[in-house]
Formats: sequence, C-alpha cells, structure tokens
Amino acid sequence: MTAAGRRTTARTRTLAVGALAAALITGLAGCSDSGKPTSSQGAPGAKEHPAAAPQNAVRLIGDGSTAFTGAQPNQPVWKKLKPGEQPPQFVVFSWDGAGEDSQKLFSHFRKVGQKYDATMTYFLSGVYLLPEEKRRLYDPPQHNAGSSEIGFNDTEGIRDTVRELRGAWQEGNEVGTHFNGHFCGPERGVGNWSVEDWKSEIRQAKSFVKNWKTNAGLTAEQALPFDYDKELVGARTPCLEGRENFVKAASELGFRYDTSGVNDQIWPEKDHGLWDLSMHLVPVPGRAFQTLAMDYNFMVNQSGTKTQGDPSMHEYWGDQMRDGLVQAFNRSYHGNRAPVIIGNHFESWNGGTYMRAIEETIATVCVQKDVKCVSFRQLADWLDAQDPAVIAKMRTLKVGEAPKGGWETFLASRPLTSSSPALKQAERP
Repeated sequence: MTAAGRRTTARTRTLAVGALAAALITGLAGCSDSGKPTSSQGAPGAKEHPAAAPQNAVRLIGDGSTAFTGAQPNQPVWKKLKPGEQPPQFVVFSWDGAGEDSQKLFSHFRKVGQKYDATMTYFLSGVYLLPEEKRRLYDPPQHNAGSSEIGFNDTEGIRDTVRELRGAWQEGNEVGTHFNGHFCGPERGVGNWSVEDWKSEIRQAKSFVKNWKTNAGLTAEQALPFDYDKELVGARTPCLEGRENFVKAASELGFRYDTSGVNDQIWPEKDHGLWDLSMHLVPVPGRAFQTLAMDYNFMVNQSGTKTQGDPSMHEYWGDQMRDGLVQAFNRSYHGNRAPVIIGNHFESWNGGTYMRAIEETIATVCVQKDVKCVSFRQLADWLDAQDPAVIAKMRTLKVGEAPKGGWETFLASRPLTSSSPALKQAERP
C-alpha cells in the first residue's frame, strides 16, 4: 500500500473509534500559480489587495524549507464598520489534516476557491511532511516516539503536499495546523494532554514544516513562502478534544483563534485572548436534530462508521449535507449575519458525496451579494478591526434573528460602555 493509502486508511480508522454514539445523537463529535483576488476586493470595508513581495525580498529561513517573502498576497485590509452599516456575511471553509495524496482533493479545491473567489484555511498535519523512515523524530506526548494514528508520508507525498501549500498561500489561503499524530479517545487521546504537552506538540508541528527539506532529502525544492512561526495563528484539535488546555497553551504562544469547539450560529467572542471560531450546529434536512457543520458528522448520522455505505443513498446523503449547510447560511445571511463556520476532510467517504456537497455549497453561497468566503485568519483580522462594543451588541442577536428595525437602526445607537455586561462577556479572558 502506498503512503497515501496508509494515511487514508489510518485516518479513517481513527475517526471511527469512539465517536459513533455521540454523533448519532447530536453530531457533536468532530473529526477524527498565482491566484485571483479574494472576495473582499472592492467590498465595503476593504482596500485593494497589496501586491506580492518582489523577488529580492526573499529571505530563506533555517535549512531553506521556509522563507520570508514579504506580505502575503491577496489579503483584504478591513475597516471598522460605520454606524448603521450592515456587516458582511462571512463563511469559512476549512480542511482538517490537509495534504495532497492520490485523491488530489487539495489541488482540486484550490481550483474551486479560485473559481468562486473563496479563500480557505488548510489545517496541515505536521506528520504529512515527515517521511516514514524519519518517524522517530516525532515524539508525541504520552505516546512512544514514532507513533501516529494517521501514519507518515513518503517523498513524493511530501513533494506534492508542499507544492499545494505553496500555491495555496500565494493565492491568499491560510495554513493552520491540525497538529501531528491525531490521537483521539478517552484513554490515549489529546483530551488528556496538559498545557505543556500541547506546547510540545505545537513546537513539533512547526519543526516538521520548518525542516521538511532536510527530513525528506528534497533540498532542491522551492521553499514554502512564509515564516511558519508567524504564519501559524490558529488550529483545530483532533476530534475536537483537549480544547481547554490547548487554548491555554495557544494563548501563551501567540495564537489568535481556535476552532475546536461547538457553537450555535451567533457572533464569536474571545476566550483566553483567542477568538473562539468553533464550528456550528446546522440543520439536517428531514431529521429532527442538528449536527456539526462537518462532512464526518453528516456521514456518521447517515451511514454510521461505514465510510462507504449504501451506494443507492450516496446522492441523497450529499444533497442532505449541502441543503443543511445552505439552510444554515440562509438563516445567518437573512438573520444575525453571524459567520458560518464549516469543517471538512480531504476524503471520498460515501463515494465522494460530501466533497460534491461542499463544492456545491461554495458555488451557491460565495457568489452572493455581501458574502465573503474567507480564511479564519482573515475573519480574525476583521473582528479585531471592529469596535468591541459593536461585536458585543451583535452577540445579543440569537440564531437567525435579524435586528429589529434593520441594521441601520440596530448599529446606529450609541456604543455600549466598557461597564456594559454584554461587553464584559464579549471580552472575557
């Protein structure tokens, strides 16, 4: 079996363990060159995208695996909302364990993003840049050196993944982290990790990105065009476990957001100084409950842990996910305008029906008026550019609730004071 096949098999096996019961009930268990301008160009509150750095600005870092190349191209520069101005409708599409394997889904969704003017967040698993023969360089917390539930990679897989990461960043997308070994479950999972364990895992994730040339013997390849110490500002934990201690560690290490929790569709707040950009609960059309806005959770509610269930149901299941995501989008778009947070995996579960569902969702929502399909980092930039009192006021709107009297009236009133309970809640440490 190829390294790509090992990765897919191991990752699927990990996802299946321990998540079925909770996901069947509520779907709360989580998982397991040059581009076109982003959708923010010409939008209210955004300026022209800065040009890419000139070639003479390139400065190699370390062994040349990464490099400083100047400001990332194709980034919006946000402005503060004016009094009475309606906020944009943000949508974030993100990918856990992003890597390019034989399915070529990374490269495919880069093209989708370009077609529909959408930037995304790719959460890289660090071990996808570590070759199998160097596996013992990974010393995971509470596990033996060289352990990983999703395997490692081979030279060609690393070369392909780096190519996609390079292009994705140059197009304006974000490279976050899904950490390394993807350990889940009550006994051996990341839910048992301490703050120091998380710091070790983060350091190692950075190290594999900063030393892939040396580790894989690919010294002639082009560098990744970013300084990962500065680029890495957010993450999603494996299986959405261990968030409490991860957020503490991430806060100390200068991260800006986390997306490892489960929220309703309301405006976000900060937790330990990080924006809590957790995924949302969304409708499951035809069912009496909601589930997490993620391909894995729809799958478990449809075919259980069978990643290739009844072929006659594949089309229906994909339509059900797409329609649920679009319904979630519409209740924000026509309601409180809370950002819509969606997570996915580069997998062909149930005949690839969830990949079709995501692509059709992107094609439906990202082209609509005032909609900005952005990365988590870009969303955090916009949130940081706003008056905290305005964010606090928007947080008072419930799921799907449009402001009475319209946005012009709702956000035209005098901002909340620093003593306001709502503002204090929005800025809790």
